[in-house]
Amino acid sequence: MSTVIHEVFDLGQSIWLDYISKSLIASGGLEEWIKNGVVGVTTNPSIFENAIAKTADYDEEIASLSRAGKTTAEIYEVLTLQEVGAAADILRPVYDRTGGKDGYVSLEVNPLLASDRDTTISEAKRLFALLNRPNVMIKIPATPEGISALTECIASNVNVNSTLIFSHEQYVSVAKAYLEGVKRGGRAASVASVFVSRVDSAVDKLAPANLQGKIAVAGIKLMYQAFKELFTGAEQIQRPLWASTGTKNKAYSDVKYIEELIGPNTVNTVPPATLEAFLNHGHSALTLESGLDEAKSDLEKAKEAGVNMDEVCAKLLADGLKSFNGAFESLMSAIETKGAKL
Repeated sequence: MSTVIHEVFDLGQSIWLDYISKSLIASGGLEEWIKNGVVGVTTNPSIFENAIAKTADYDEEIASLSRAGKTTAEIYEVLTLQEVGAAADILRPVYDRTGGKDGYVSLEVNPLLASDRDTTISEAKRLFALLNRPNVMIKIPATPEGISALTECIASNVNVNSTLIFSHEQYVSVAKAYLEGVKRGGRAASVASVFVSRVDSAVDKLAPANLQGKIAVAGIKLMYQAFKELFTGAEQIQRPLWASTGTKNKAYSDVKYIEELIGPNTVNTVPPATLEAFLNHGHSALTLESGLDEAKSDLEKAKEAGVNMDEVCAKLLADGLKSFNGAFESLMSAIETKGAKL
């Protein structure tokens, strides 16, 4: 049965699910999402913290692995690789059907390595080899070190999801790093994950009322124009991926960051509740290139009103890294505690 998610796919945008858990895999829930049109999965440290630390779903495995003498880090790796591998296997038919365009599952490198280029590269290569599947991507934060690591990973044919992108300049740097990796002979798949709703959450505190809820989408529309310019005539493209698309402000539509950002050669990764809402009452239409003049005007007005987007985006990147680091450390602590207790 065709859904609005299938309609979006027909317009050229892929909808991925921003969620993973043991129950999603075991219950057939992921297969159900795929039937509804979902063609990929993304994960992050916060998602794994919620799945592993805040439920009892993994307690037996943690106890068993702990008794077997596995360290906390080893237990974490076993559990995360297990789920990502299982999801990738379920999505493999999508990967095959789309000729390698979709069907991916993303796993993030240890976020504590965000400022360590060389270790990030070695970890990305190691995780990609351990998973040993063509339809996985390794997530690397788009810090200066992570952007440099992206080039090396692409040149080494490691699929990469470059994440925590907030600013236009940051996006352009990521796209150019990908193209450099391709120039060096890389044939790896990649997406550039641009975070959306967090921008509005930050800017709404600074901007006048008439600009609130507009700046994130305006910025994305200009990034999409940059994407088209950078990849015109390119043999391989790195698709932009819209992340953080659950609506945080209840005054806005609960499907705002899906409906307003639909365009060809893009991905939108969506948390389950927002995706349920979109299935229930969402509409599909090409919107990503509409209102470009208005988008430029809104960004200029925000600047005139004293909103410094460079500062906003720099803080969002720092906060995003801090959040993922905190989730990762909390998860590791929970595994250690559960292992000892169980």
